[in-house]
Amino acid sequence: MWLIVAEKDKSARRIAGILFKDVRVLRRNGVKIYFSPSNDAFVLGLKGHIVEYDFPDELNDWRKTKLEDLLRARFVIKVRERGIVKTLLEIARDVDKVTIATDYDREGEFIGLTALKILRKVNPNLKVERVVFSALTPKDIRDAFENPRDLDFNLAKSAEVRHKVDLLWGAILTRLLSISANRFGKDFLSVGRVQSPTLRLIVERENQIRSFKSRYYYNALIKVRGIYAKKRFDDEKSARSLLDSVDNVKVLKFEKEIVEERKPIPFNTTEFLKEASSFMKPDKAMQIAENLYMDGYVSYPRTDNTVYPPTLNLKGLVEMFLKSEFKGYAEFVLRHGMDPSRGKETKDHPPIHPTAVASRDELNKDEWLIYELIVKRFLATLAPKAKWEVKRVEFEHGFRVSGKVLLFKGWRFIYDYSKPEESDIPDFKVGEVLIVEEKKIKKEKTKPPSRYTTGRLIKVMESLGLGTKSTRHEIIKKLYDRRYIHGNPIKPTNLAFSVINALKDCVEVVTLPDMTAKLEEDMNAIAEGKMSDRDVLRESVRFLSKVLRGVDMERLGEIVREGIERDKIEEMEKVRVGVCPECGGFLLIKRAKKRFLGCSNYPNCKFSLPLPQRGTLKITSKVCERHGVKVLRIVEKGKKRREFCPLCLQHLRNV
Repeated sequence: MWLIVAEKDKSARRIAGILFKDVRVLRRNGVKIYFSPSNDAFVLGLKGHIVEYDFPDELNDWRKTKLEDLLRARFVIKVRERGIVKTLLEIARDVDKVTIATDYDREGEFIGLTALKILRKVNPNLKVERVVFSALTPKDIRDAFENPRDLDFNLAKSAEVRHKVDLLWGAILTRLLSISANRFGKDFLSVGRVQSPTLRLIVERENQIRSFKSRYYYNALIKVRGIYAKKRFDDEKSARSLLDSVDNVKVLKFEKEIVEERKPIPFNTTEFLKEASSFMKPDKAMQIAENLYMDGYVSYPRTDNTVYPPTLNLKGLVEMFLKSEFKGYAEFVLRHGMDPSRGKETKDHPPIHPTAVASRDELNKDEWLIYELIVKRFLATLAPKAKWEVKRVEFEHGFRVSGKVLLFKGWRFIYDYSKPEESDIPDFKVGEVLIVEEKKIKKEKTKPPSRYTTGRLIKVMESLGLGTKSTRHEIIKKLYDRRYIHGNPIKPTNLAFSVINALKDCVEVVTLPDMTAKLEEDMNAIAEGKMSDRDVLRESVRFLSKVLRGVDMERLGEIVREGIERDKIEEMEKVRVGVCPECGGFLLIKRAKKRFLGCSNYPNCKFSLPLPQRGTLKITSKVCERHGVKVLRIVEKGKKRREFCPLCLQHLRNV
């Protein structure tokens, strides 16, 4: 019997459909198996990682377990997908050959090795082969199965040790901080090897913004031939003095040239997520890209490569769009000749590109957005460069102005995700003297650094070696889920400040990218057979042991608790209306099923009042003279805004 192991059920179904004509769907232990009687072949899809590393159950009590015991503990393997594991064990005795057809990357190799180990518990002598592919198209799958290779045990080990290292770091540092702050259960404080340095980036950018002191500067503007030229000054007096003395200006320099604008490089995972994050959360964009890959529409979306390999039939891929709604773009590329742009070349997978034509009717709205992005980016990388006419002029006294006009759209005709900014200016002759038509001063001020967008943060993480192409979007999602950050551009919550401030003060090393980046390099060295996985794991144990010996847990907890308490006070101030008339606690705007006014001392004090349910409710700075509480304002669309004291019954009846 021949067993083919794929990473997901969707992939298994597609592989079976490509390889065999007589596929039957069987069910065993709630698991689908695709069976070809004529080939005596079974195709089974896993659910990614079907087992996981964990600590023994006796170490699960955070209060009783010493953190040092986690460093000395033996990892145990816990089954995540019992039905799949049971099915593998049941069919293993009849298997002669197994083909590992999981995704070709570090995690895919480890997932495949895990399945093989389970099978070999029952059948230690079964033959194994590995097939690798970058797209789930008939050609790619058939080529892969005609050219099998050996399983890459070093690549699998590099993923395996990552799971162990991340478990150690996450468990020890999370428990360290949570125990210090007395935060247990759902209130625990999450810390991670990649997560914490990433969160520090966000917190420090917010600190830069908050501490930034804007200063004014003054642009002296003169109008000549209908355009404004400017010169910048730090003080208004100097700008005014210059303008008062200028009635005409001589042209000192004029340049006009045609500039070619380089087209974008092919999509690797980071570039793809950066672009997609402008209209979709990166984790959702990646999930959709993976679904499109498993449906055969795009190539494998986890890649570092930004150079198309010579084996890729670029012309054939473009021509398949001649009968699609991308016809005009495909014709444009073919008409101007194909000269693909290039970035950094790696040997893992080709850049992300379309592998089949899809129509809007075949995909849902979000799937189409991602598919369209990938198609347009692919075609844009093959299109000609854009051409601009750029003009620069310098007048006497230091006045300058420049302009540019798009002469030939080139790749911009296809890749329309950013609007080109044009500003035309007339031609000038050096030496000519022009009358100043208008003079004015424009007061402006310097701006703080901008917050990270999710796309920009992924690029910064890549540059610092934080995470991998496969994990960066997951780390950002975790920060959102843990309520450390919100919005896009990203803002850290008060809890994030509390956690990072405490870690920086007591164990700063875990918030720096250095150790994490080194570990990523070590993972690569394991994959290349240059390092032992045991040595890398021991290094993390030594590092964390040193952290535990040097940390002042009392100080760590004190800083976190102070920060959390400040956070509670700040949050309470946002909804505090006044003093409870029954117990002296705080009257707060609360929400259960409906919003209402309640006491901060609940359940000891059950004082409450109803509030209007429609419209936007705001707390004003006004105070009711009778009750000494804040006046509330209700703003409802299409109606006049109303203000009321929640304790004045007459006003409540009028609301």
